[in-house]
Amino acid sequence: MTLANYLRLLETAFLASGLELFSKGQARKRGSSPKLVVWNNALVSATVLKTFEQAFADGSWWERLVENAVGAHLLNGLHGSAWGVTYWRDATEEVDFVVSQGTQDWAIEVKSGRGDKVSGMAAFRQRYPKAKAWLVGATGIKLEEFFSKPAPEWFQ
Repeated sequence: MTLANYLRLLETAFLASGLELFSKGQARKRGSSPKLVVWNNALVSATVLKTFEQAFADGSWWERLVENAVGAHLLNGLHGSAWGVTYWRDATEEVDFVVSQGTQDWAIEVKSGRGDKVSGMAAFRQRYPKAKAWLVGATGIKLEEFFSKPAPEWFQ
């Protein structure tokens, strides 16, 4: 069984997903690495022996936890054929998540508040000017507010 098959099994069990690269209006890049999102941050945290304080103090780990939590919230609320959750990358520019429904697209950049750059969002907006862009985290939609609503309510 291939790694892709195992990943599909994990997704059908709502445990983890390998997000594909966003490719509106162009052929999908073959062989692009999927972005792994675990559907429950408890599964991520259980494998690392860090207290909350230690996790928060480790900037790169905390950023990954926050980003995964946002991705998990999106996947838990937006599963089904009407929704697409992907990510976008072009060379060194990246957007954490792209949510699609019909002809509408939303680019979501997650920031943990640790001096994160947002140049990927500018590059994405230049390429897809009709897409809506959101910053979730420290300087945008507060995490508490984002998690307080079911994911579909953000995209109405």
